[in-house]
Amino acid sequence: MTTGESVVVVGAGAAGLTTAVVLAEAGASVQVIAEQVPGVTSLAAGAMWGPYLVEPKDKVDRWGQRSLEIFQELANDPTTGVRLTSGIEASRTAEAPPDWATTLPGFRPCEPVELPTGFTAGYRFTVPLIDMPVYLDYLLRRLRGAGGTVEQRRLASLSDAGPASLMVNCSGLGSRGLVPDPGLRPIRGQHVVVTNPGLTEFFSEDTGSSPDLLCIYPHGDTVVLGGTAIDGEGSLGPDDKAATEILARCAAIEPSLARARVLEHRIGARPTRSVIRVEAEQRGDDSVIVHNYGHGGAGVTLSWGCAEETRTLLSSQAA
Repeated sequence: MTTGESVVVVGAGAAGLTTAVVLAEAGASVQVIAEQVPGVTSLAAGAMWGPYLVEPKDKVDRWGQRSLEIFQELANDPTTGVRLTSGIEASRTAEAPPDWATTLPGFRPCEPVELPTGFTAGYRFTVPLIDMPVYLDYLLRRLRGAGGTVEQRRLASLSDAGPASLMVNCSGLGSRGLVPDPGLRPIRGQHVVVTNPGLTEFFSEDTGSSPDLLCIYPHGDTVVLGGTAIDGEGSLGPDDKAATEILARCAAIEPSLARARVLEHRIGARPTRSVIRVEAEQRGDDSVIVHNYGHGGAGVTLSWGCAEETRTLLSSQAA
């Protein structure tokens, strides 16, 4: 891309805003168009760095490691909402740790005394935790500081964005209709945000493909508790029964949470497909669209790596 080249980015979740920042800071003239600014699914994320049931593994590993490097740098600035936090990921069945965890600072197996009742294995490590409302505001500030603009409106199709020779599609679940991509499906997620009774470390359970998740993510004065992963469901209304069960699961691990005050419920629909789509499409009118969507529950984890690959693809198509 040449300096000042115009690019439209569709979508203002973690993928869209990160991509827009990367392109704007590379010298492009970036316009973000999105129905929700910032995107509600990204706002609802927990969020802890860590690849989550996504493919293809070789690219996911590369994108995730690049994102990890950047989040570790961002943790030096408290205004970003990113913090390096230690804690435990545990399992009720004795299993090997995930590959990505073994590379993290401070990684070690837990002693049995460190694990809650019913857990047979666990691992301690230090990882970026991201306070998503704060972080997405940071990305918006950074984008505008680089000269990018944001327009909030609903698109019926990608062509509704207006004439654009270069476009990036980060519309997440919206890509089902905008592309269209029938292989994209929602996985509903719900978190409960409560007052922090004094927790400084995270706890998460490796629940595999279960729809019932267990995570405790402290963010200063608040704690994000999770969660759910309901495959095929995209509704965004709160589920009181699910919230009650989330609170009970988390309080069983950390009893002080039973007395915490509920502040809000965060619900999103993770845009999921068999493999993440980061690829260029040459259209009949000589315009180029680079698609960057389908990250499932790993959108934040992979955001910087996918954004940099998007920039590379856009540059090669524009050359």
